[in-house]
Amino acid sequence: MRYCLRPVVNVLVAGAALVAVSACTGYRPAPPAFHAAIGQPYVLDAGDAVRVTVFNQLDLTNSYAVDQSGYISFPLIGAVAARGRTVHQIESAIAGKLGNGFLRNPDVSVEVERYRPIYVMGEVGAAGQYSYVPGMTVQSAIASAGGFTPRANQANADITRHINGEVMTGRVLISDPILPGDTIYVRERLF
Repeated sequence: MRYCLRPVVNVLVAGAALVAVSACTGYRPAPPAFHAAIGQPYVLDAGDAVRVTVFNQLDLTNSYAVDQSGYISFPLIGAVAARGRTVHQIESAIAGKLGNGFLRNPDVSVEVERYRPIYVMGEVGAAGQYSYVPGMTVQSAIASAGGFTPRANQANADITRHINGEVMTGRVLISDPILPGDTIYVRERLF
């Protein structure tokens, strides 16, 4: 009877050791919202810049930065809320305000001209702030930061991302796409 319990005890000890190692590394798999955010329309935030074109109105056509408060300052109509809105929502807001006493049937187009930066930290050649390019993956962001150091865990990385006003952190593969404003942390490998 004693011999039958030995394999069970070994499995329990191995399982406890695995749990302890996982707790030490702070493993947090990416929440489902991480992958859902990739397929959603892009929403603006501080650090983005948009190109607003008002057709047949050269004085109003220009680039506008989203300020820390989440607004763009637009001639004639003043502050326009941009944080958490898509470019189509901004188009509608500007057209609506311009059509309210300034222009008749304004035709407005908005496109993202510059995305907010990403941040790459940890076991990379040159940690810091980098420009986001649409279609970037964790691996291409790490390449922008000088690649992995010899001590880097090259299989996955931790990403901190703002989703629906909430800050979330999770571990993803290096082939996963990233979003503007993401902070990527490359951990040191254990062995």
